[in-house]
Amino acid sequence: MRFEELNWFDIEKYLEVDDRLIFVLGACEQHGYLSLATDTLIPQALGDAASQKTGVPLAPPLNFGASPYFSAYPGTLSLRLATLLDVAEDMLMSVYGSGFRRVLVLNGHGGNDGVRSRIYEVVNHLPGMRIAWYAWWQSQSVTHLAELHNLKPSHANWLEAFPFTKVADLPEGEKIPPKVDGLLSAGEVKQIYGDGSFGGAYQVDSAIMDQIFKTALEDVLQLLKFE
Repeated sequence: MRFEELNWFDIEKYLEVDDRLIFVLGACEQHGYLSLATDTLIPQALGDAASQKTGVPLAPPLNFGASPYFSAYPGTLSLRLATLLDVAEDMLMSVYGSGFRRVLVLNGHGGNDGVRSRIYEVVNHLPGMRIAWYAWWQSQSVTHLAELHNLKPSHANWLEAFPFTKVADLPEGEKIPPKVDGLLSAGEVKQIYGDGSFGGAYQVDSAIMDQIFKTALEDVLQLLKFE
């Protein structure tokens, strides 16, 4: 149940019986052979699936995150971190003003982690507001599943290669992760990482990806209970 499928009367009626909302933080950045919108598509897919099971509406995603280290890759559209923090705060203030009091933030991008600290500040000034944060690739259940299959999660490798993030044929085999010391400029990142993958297998069996998605979805459904 996405906002774009509803009008304001629908939201008002929903808020009479429930105050939960799913909000996606995404990004538009290089993901090797995968979609530039990978960090939005994955949490949005989780949000859609959770919404279908629970009836909790899904707000329009924030499609841009903080990705300064990938700015040398064409197609990466990055916000300054200060801008991102302010936009996320404004969004949360808006949903609070509408009447939502329990918000699950589905974050799809590591560069957005700073938003979590801003959320702590925001909730101190919003009585009754409860916010849960979920970064699917950092979930213990997801990382445990990867370990069971002896797979290493990383940026733009098999972990993010879902059917809905693939926009080109993926290479066979694995990429040896480059050795990186310290922080790099955007130009250095592109020179060292080349195709954009951080290493490991480019793709794995579809059954494993189904397991990853189902495991992450179970996490999301549990968090939506706000126990």
